[in-house]
Amino acid sequence: MGVLVDRRGSVTHAMVGDARSIELPDWGRMRAGPGRLRGLRCIHTHLRDEGLTRDDLTDLALLRLDAMVSVGVDAEGHPGRAHTAALRPANDEGAAVQQLEPTPPSLLGLDFQTFVRELEEELARTAGARKVGDCERALLVSVTAGRRGEDAEAALDELKELARSAGVTVVDVVSQHRPRVDPKYALGEGKLQDVVIRAFQNDVDLVIFDQNLTPTQARNLGERMELRVIDRTQLILDIFAQRASTRDGKLQVELAQLEYRLPRLAQQDLGLSRLGAGIGGRGPGETRLEVDRRRVRDRIARLERELRDLRREREGRRRARSRRGLPVLSIVGYTNAGKSTLLRTLTDTDVHVENRMFATLDPTSRRLRFPRERDVIVTDTVGFIRDLPPDLVAAFRATLEELEGADVFLHVVDASAADLERRMAAVRRVLGELGLSQTPELLVFNQIDRLAPGVGAALAERHGAVAISALHGSGLHELLERAATLLFEDGVDRLAQGADLGARVVGGRRIA
Repeated sequence: MGVLVDRRGSVTHAMVGDARSIELPDWGRMRAGPGRLRGLRCIHTHLRDEGLTRDDLTDLALLRLDAMVSVGVDAEGHPGRAHTAALRPANDEGAAVQQLEPTPPSLLGLDFQTFVRELEEELARTAGARKVGDCERALLVSVTAGRRGEDAEAALDELKELARSAGVTVVDVVSQHRPRVDPKYALGEGKLQDVVIRAFQNDVDLVIFDQNLTPTQARNLGERMELRVIDRTQLILDIFAQRASTRDGKLQVELAQLEYRLPRLAQQDLGLSRLGAGIGGRGPGETRLEVDRRRVRDRIARLERELRDLRREREGRRRARSRRGLPVLSIVGYTNAGKSTLLRTLTDTDVHVENRMFATLDPTSRRLRFPRERDVIVTDTVGFIRDLPPDLVAAFRATLEELEGADVFLHVVDASAADLERRMAAVRRVLGELGLSQTPELLVFNQIDRLAPGVGAALAERHGAVAISALHGSGLHELLERAATLLFEDGVDRLAQGADLGARVVGGRRIA
């Protein structure tokens, strides 16, 4: 048996279970604000004096109860010892729960009103003041099945960078390795309890999973945590939504978001299904869920029509460019590898550059003049990332088709990245999925200024690449020579004739 008692000492609910457990009622979201406890304590019996179970501590955390108390029962039915636990504020020891010394109920001298008031005051002090307009606070979660070590750490570091790019403050990170991902919660029950307690202690606004959650997992986690729960795809979509500035980009982002949301609408309540059509089967009309589905599908169809028009316009521009006979250098690479910085340095033009992931969404084209009056079109495209969401690839196909007209890819790699091999493989995988694996590639190792002298050059030599620093303009001499060799038949010979090999005329200025 069990009861829920409020802070005035009144019993609000009484519960009866079986020999193993009782079921707590659904009381909604009363007193469920950030940094606050529920205002209820649960007191229940155990048929043996086994103390608080893991399920008890999980419910304490998930429901943010003031306290969880279990009272043992001896063989004669008399009360045994009372085991009491409450949540703890964030602390250096990392302890999530405080448990009082077990004692007979008659000897329990705890002044509960004072205890819970002091606990909430300490929670408020630990959480600190939040200014209006502060960044959202997030807890990151990674659940791996089969991936360990450096790969898992690199994935978490990338998730942190994505969160920063989205304007989110990361306050804590939780990771778990399992034989397989739990189909209900992704996490195990014990780790879920840990996540809820850490979220409570750190006063977070949302929880971000590195893995893509199924609609069922997202719904279950949101219900148990009473927090916003998003996955990696939603985070990337949010970044794209923030970055989209042109009509083309906004259309493509909206399409990707709607494609992602559509299957998740079905996770809402299906109890009020529309009656079948025909005589005797006509009902009151569509339910809210069906209306939402229809509106989303209609909007998707409209966006797809507009994107088809956009695709035709881009094809027309590519054909016009082809008729002028200008070769095309397309800069591709992992997000935040320095592609836009390279375009700005090569062409001496005003191109948006920012040290954030996916700072560039819309293709940017500039004209680059080689010696002997030979012009080339250089395009900068959206960066790639591991496990790029399929909805995003499909929605941005109109933009990615710009790569189809490229004569050469400048594959820019951040030479300072610890996982550069994996990043290179991710870019090549996306290009292969787009049917562009046959386009000639010039590998460019950028940001060598972040490495010790000579390390970048040795790394580039090992991979057959060009070592540069787009920020400082070093290494561009060799880059232009290698690009000319791929673009023009006379290649380096043409560059060498009548030109100072110590400098190149690029975008109206000279680059050493």
